[in-house]
Amino acid sequence: MGKKTMLRRLLQRSISSTANPNDQSAIEHLEEMRKRLIRTLIAFLVAMVAAFIYVEKIYHWLVRGMDEQLVLLGPSEVMWVYMIIAGVVAVTVTLPIAAYQIWRFVQPALPDGTHRSAMLLIPVISVLFITGICFGYFVLFPMVLQFMQRMAEGIFQTMYTAQKYFTFMIHMTVPFGFLFEMPAIVVFLTKLGIVNPHRLAKMRKSAYFLLCIVAVTITPPDIMSDLIVIVPLFLLYEISVSISRFIYRKQLQLAQAEGSAT
Repeated sequence: MGKKTMLRRLLQRSISSTANPNDQSAIEHLEEMRKRLIRTLIAFLVAMVAAFIYVEKIYHWLVRGMDEQLVLLGPSEVMWVYMIIAGVVAVTVTLPIAAYQIWRFVQPALPDGTHRSAMLLIPVISVLFITGICFGYFVLFPMVLQFMQRMAEGIFQTMYTAQKYFTFMIHMTVPFGFLFEMPAIVVFLTKLGIVNPHRLAKMRKSAYFLLCIVAVTITPPDIMSDLIVIVPLFLLYEISVSISRFIYRKQLQLAQAEGSAT
């Protein structure tokens, strides 16, 4: 039994010593990714449970301006509504945590000096996401809802189900939370050298075209509604270009200073 155990240990040691270091590195990266994903998921679940505790208050605040109560078409629909509300709140709370975990995962591959920029960007990501959702909820959503109600007035009897109402609300709000992340993404990519203001300026026409498609897709078919959405999106793009230009100049000045010092 002693000889068999010794042979088994020697065999395992020889296999581990001849293993491909690249394979080991890939396994380590996958393990690190798994840890980061688990931490993000735990944060999301904790935030969702906390939001679910106050979901009734959140619900009443969201429907405070409605004249009639929303309709449920099934016993399980109330759970769906509460879960979707808690889920959106949890995504908002978890977003900076997810951004931090992503940054920690890619940090070893990033150039030196990005730590301070990344730590400053994380709270900015939360502010931009909340700003985008507020724009969708306080500006776009009531405008589109009022437009739809005017179309149906005098022709149809309107009766909103809770599921349809909140699905419509999410489509009008959450996408803008992510669209408003444009400046933060551009800052990060400029820091990495992936984009620069010259490239963004060349892409302006294509970017404007895509933003127009997004605006026309999610707004009612009238020019005023389109402009209310297009103008902030264009402004976000120009702000992103300006920030990228500022960072790019700083990088050039730093490179010139280092070159003159040597």
